[in-house]
Amino acid sequence: MDDYERPLFFHLMKYAAEADRDVVDMVSGNPDWEPPEALRTGLKTYADGTPDEFQYPPSDGLVELRAEIAEQHDVDVERVVVTNGAGEANYLAMATALEAFGGDKIAMATPVYPYYHKRTEMLNATATFVPSEPDGTLDSDAVREVVSEDTAAIVINSPNNPTGGVYGRETKRDLVAIAEECDALLVSDEVYDRFVYDEGAFETALAFDSPNVAVTNAFSKSMAITGFRVGYGIYPDHLTDAIRTRHMLVNVAGSRPAQRAVLNALRETPESYYERNRRLLDERIEAFCAALDRAGAEYTRPRGGFYVMARFDGHPGTLDNTERLIDEAGVAGMPGDAFGDSRAEWFRFAVVTPRAEEAAERLAAHFGR
Repeated sequence: MDDYERPLFFHLMKYAAEADRDVVDMVSGNPDWEPPEALRTGLKTYADGTPDEFQYPPSDGLVELRAEIAEQHDVDVERVVVTNGAGEANYLAMATALEAFGGDKIAMATPVYPYYHKRTEMLNATATFVPSEPDGTLDSDAVREVVSEDTAAIVINSPNNPTGGVYGRETKRDLVAIAEECDALLVSDEVYDRFVYDEGAFETALAFDSPNVAVTNAFSKSMAITGFRVGYGIYPDHLTDAIRTRHMLVNVAGSRPAQRAVLNALRETPESYYERNRRLLDERIEAFCAALDRAGAEYTRPRGGFYVMARFDGHPGTLDNTERLIDEAGVAGMPGDAFGDSRAEWFRFAVVTPRAEEAAERLAAHFGR
């Protein structure tokens, strides 16, 4: 882990930007819609604050923000730690689980968001993989086959990046039970929980009162503010001191203005804001998938999140083929093999662009030749 490895999506965004043609960027999950109006208002109000308001916030987050998060999730405020995005919240959970639960293995679904297994390597642990079902969900029996007394954590992501799979109540209940049986920490990354298209499909792991559950989340996607880096973790009581210590030593504290703005938005943004964005994405997914049908592609229609995985016969999802799509079709996605071997034949496309349908038509024309 000594050599810096530039994330592949940065390389592909740069490659697309430098292409000699117009390219529809569907590489990363950067929302293209407006953040809540109350967030902008919160920033403006903060800018007029007194000098003391520009200093360090509490290391584990603004008290008012933690209280608001705790109230929304119906948990004790002492379990909430505000982090530098969901990425840090996941890292804190994984690193602390390896110390507190013992074992040197971390289980996760495949295809997998690359940062999960990269963090596992960084922590000198071993990733063990559970193949997802074709629709992106998890079979709890398959998880049981992978875990053991050497498993310190089970990391899940629902709604899932990259498959769009959503784990329901029965699956979450089973995963909590498995974590308890093998004395591991279930780390449930729920950053896309505002983007579920089938009513009742999603269940939070917090629905099950267990000392083996940590839930991580962020406002990056739901409020369209990936650059603000305001996330949080809700951790079991017996891990919070260790989590706070590690967080403080790594970051000291998070951004006070970003937290203030998010707090204002949490308090004042109506549910209609989230519903409007969810409806927008659902319409884009529908249009994108309809065009993929015309292209004769195999794909998984996401039940949550905003990514579509698609496969075109004879064109495996390699980096070379992804760059070829940019050059020849004018569409930039992610290669499936970036998420592991299980979907190496596929590509992943983010529909956070108003040109999603146009992109699918370009793919249909390209592969229809």
